[in-house]
Amino acid sequence: FVEEILIKHLQATHVAIGFDFRFGKGRTGTATDLQLIGAANGVDVIIVDRYPCEQGERISSSMIRQALEVGNLQRAYQLLGRYYTLVGQVVQGQQLGRTLGFPTANLQLPAEKFLPNYGVYAVEVSSLGEPSNLETNPAVMNIGCRPTVDGEKPTVEVHLLGWSGDLYGQTLKVCLKEFLRPEQKFASLDELKAQIAEDCVRAEKVLNSEQ
Repeated sequence: FVEEILIKHLQATHVAIGFDFRFGKGRTGTATDLQLIGAANGVDVIIVDRYPCEQGERISSSMIRQALEVGNLQRAYQLLGRYYTLVGQVVQGQQLGRTLGFPTANLQLPAEKFLPNYGVYAVEVSSLGEPSNLETNPAVMNIGCRPTVDGEKPTVEVHLLGWSGDLYGQTLKVCLKEFLRPEQKFASLDELKAQIAEDCVRAEKVLNSEQ
């Protein structure tokens, strides 16, 4: 692990690991073991101590994922110390939102990116890189398979409130502020359209209350 991964492939000189880090066959190597082996190979290994949250629990990636899986963004914020964010490039979608009167930016995310609970979120969106014609803007985001239109693959779509323009090719950063509702199937496109309008009103109230 040290020779092949850390030194040969990563060419690491400094490594930070948690106090409960394990490595090697059967996870028998401890954080202290890695520190000693690293020192012998010119790699400085820093062991990060346990960092408890307010309730005294140990903060872990598992706890953060569990919070996001049920749409508990406040819990995730407490554990992360920041809002959970998604970063992706705007790509061509089916443009269904445009036909409903709510045009959306379809985001292509890294395949390994963890997605929170399917549903609708109040978010803030900003553009990364140049050129950019978008500053931080309130928005509504939908994550899911769009059951009302028989969608099969999960999509991440963002409708910017009070803004219009061309975002194709731009990289957007989406900051998740509040989970509004879970994904659901509607009996008609008219019902879906009415619900999206309600989602926009709720999202605007949520985001305005934070200012």
